[in-house]
Amino acid sequence: MDMHQAKRIEIVIEKPMEGRLAKALSSAGVTGYSVVPVRGGSGRSGPWTREGEIGRSGMVMFICLIRPDRLDALLEAAFAVVERHIGVVSVTDAMVLRAERF
Repeated sequence: MDMHQAKRIEIVIEKPMEGRLAKALSSAGVTGYSVVPVRGGSGRSGPWTREGEIGRSGMVMFICLIRPDRLDALLEAAFAVVERHIGVVSVTDAMVLRAERF
């Protein structure tokens, strides 16, 4: 079975920014992603929960897999949204089947 290189991007951001980030990713050519709720975690300011310091709306995580040549456009679009808000962007190498879907 053939495996193909990809990049996995995870973006944690405040829930009110979900629509803006989705629009930015689409404009950067991202054709698919998943959004999952973030229940809590720990960061520079210490532990937090959805009911705690972040506010009532909480945080969400976008997860997407893309071809490596699309990474720069995605990061530019994501950074334009994330830079003024609470958020984390991470990029890792991944291998996928059915590369035509990315």
